[in-house]
Amino acid sequence: MLSHSPFILSFLLLLSLPLLFVLAPRILPPKTLPSIPDPDEIDDLALFRRATLGSAGGGAGAGAGLRRRPASPPKIAFLFLTNSDLSFAPLWEKFFAGHGRLMNVYVHADPAARLHLPLTPSFRGRFIPAKATQRASPTLISAARRLLSAALLDDPANAFFALISQHCIPLHSFRFVYHALLADPGTSSLSSGGRLRRRHRSFIEILANTSLLWDRYNARGEDVMLPEVPFDRFRVGSQFFILARRHAVLVVRDRRLWKKFRMPCLKSMEDSCYPEEHYFPTLLDMQDPDGCTHYTLTRVNWTGSVGGHPHTYHPPEVSADLIRELRKSNSTYSYLFARKFSTDCLDPLLEIADTVIFRD
Repeated sequence: MLSHSPFILSFLLLLSLPLLFVLAPRILPPKTLPSIPDPDEIDDLALFRRATLGSAGGGAGAGAGLRRRPASPPKIAFLFLTNSDLSFAPLWEKFFAGHGRLMNVYVHADPAARLHLPLTPSFRGRFIPAKATQRASPTLISAARRLLSAALLDDPANAFFALISQHCIPLHSFRFVYHALLADPGTSSLSSGGRLRRRHRSFIEILANTSLLWDRYNARGEDVMLPEVPFDRFRVGSQFFILARRHAVLVVRDRRLWKKFRMPCLKSMEDSCYPEEHYFPTLLDMQDPDGCTHYTLTRVNWTGSVGGHPHTYHPPEVSADLIRELRKSNSTYSYLFARKFSTDCLDPLLEIADTVIFRD
């Protein structure tokens, strides 16, 4: 009996291998961060397809239960991406006041978010079907693409798509923002009839050769991004942008780069995992670099940042001088929005709204 024991042990070990392959993923800790659930991805692909086809036809479908509107002057779609209360809604109401025919609001709120504050008029009924989001994952990209899709489907007059967080505030009046976007010289191209036509540019930060870019490129593993995204085409930029309509369509239509960026990062590379800061700049730089400004219009203060979060302004810092300082840039343009402000900044901001913020 004992003489056969090595054979029996080997045979039992061989039989246990399939079981080991089945149970190992459940027993051993995963090597990657959470990925996008398949049902969410399937739902998104159907939404993106509708938005792409609707835009290709020059019209809009019945997207996300939002009302379709007739043709009108170019509009700005304000896309609010949030996981908490829209604490600065009263300030945005003052910003939007009197300009309803030139703008639309769309909100993607994480389903786990507890929204306790009452909604102001511009935000009522403007929430789109949302899915869970979290840092260090491609879910923030998906949320932005859902907002873009909803806005494309809802109103064919939406010409600019501004991604905003709940911690963002306007730095100018709506009139100033609207004319700043429409007055941009843009780019020129020949139409199918041989006529020169002006095309709006997208205001998105696109940077190359920055520190830590190599680590971020390899956050999903070495060579994982190849061949679609070679390192010399990998870009970084602010998560917050203003896209022209053709670029919004380009983003929701994309499948090629998305199959790389939707892959989860390695757990060991979590500190280098910021997909939302790379997907949009990389895609647009590869597809239409001349159609982008390569700078953002949202001011962020990274001095003294903690854990990947920028400086947060608190009530004692709110002043007319701060607003004027935040508007300044290193170029001829002015910043239009700024973040990150703590929720208790609302009252001091409202106090200077009419005399400073909306007085250009």
